[in-house]
Amino acid sequence: MNTGPVRFPLGPFTPYEGNPILTPQGDGWESGSVYNPAAVVVDGRVALLYRAHSDDIVSRVGLAWSDDGITFHREPDPVLSPSEDYDRYGVEDPRVTRVGDTYYLTYSGWDRRTALLCLATSPDLRTWTKHGPMFPDFDTFQPGGHGEPGPWSKAGGILAQPVDGTYLMYFGEGSIWAATSPDLLHWTPVTRDDEPPIMAPRPGTFSDFLVEVGPPPLVTDDGLILLVHNAATKNPDGSVRYTAGQLLFDPQRPTEILAELTRPWIEPTTYEDLNGLVSNVTFVEALVWFQGRWLAYYGQSDSTLGVAAFRPGDRFSDLQA
Repeated sequence: MNTGPVRFPLGPFTPYEGNPILTPQGDGWESGSVYNPAAVVVDGRVALLYRAHSDDIVSRVGLAWSDDGITFHREPDPVLSPSEDYDRYGVEDPRVTRVGDTYYLTYSGWDRRTALLCLATSPDLRTWTKHGPMFPDFDTFQPGGHGEPGPWSKAGGILAQPVDGTYLMYFGEGSIWAATSPDLLHWTPVTRDDEPPIMAPRPGTFSDFLVEVGPPPLVTDDGLILLVHNAATKNPDGSVRYTAGQLLFDPQRPTEILAELTRPWIEPTTYEDLNGLVSNVTFVEALVWFQGRWLAYYGQSDSTLGVAAFRPGDRFSDLQA
């Protein structure tokens, strides 16, 4: 569980000048792209669960470890791979939350037609039990829709602390929604997909094309909930640009936004951010408190993996310190 100070807005974050910290390697399962990781601190080390694929773009999840939060050593084999009809062409974009002795991993199962938000659990980050799609009939792109009939869901961030005995998760690509659970395994959307979402794209803002849940939410020092979200705008040529924002909620009214950033806290600036499989992307799925600073891990243009840091009390973070 993250234990550092949490205040809204969190930051400013400074990207590490040595990014990317992970890149494709070899000629196998992670030879094409390495990006969009989940992260958790385990026994004084950062564990990174990262998405990777070869040129076939069938994603798997790998595991890497770091003593300093920057230099990672990868385990040789993926820890989560396609095995079911609903994820046969990819297990994508993980987020992880630890509650007690169990790790709860949400990920997108991809069958080249439909993306479905799925759940897996593990006692050790290496052996995972899949629990299947969480919302098999839900379209998180509502009210706008995703251009095709049928369900679509991605991006689940589980709050580690229960609220009045019930667990809370924010989820969704396109728009942002909420769900609750008594046991972390069985989840029910707070609203139906024919009702308004918590947050939909905002015309004229940095989220005017879509919004999507980022890392698992955090409880702030004053008891509110901080949710980091990804956001996208669409360019005239049809390409997209991904940045990230932050939202604030009252735990007693978790579907009503109290406050939000009006400009991104991270956005594409470096060569890797601006060029890749899908260019102009900084996509954040991991946020951990480690060695006195917040570390945000993010995908760079769906190709490489970067990190940015914020040390509370400093005007600008220094990853070299």
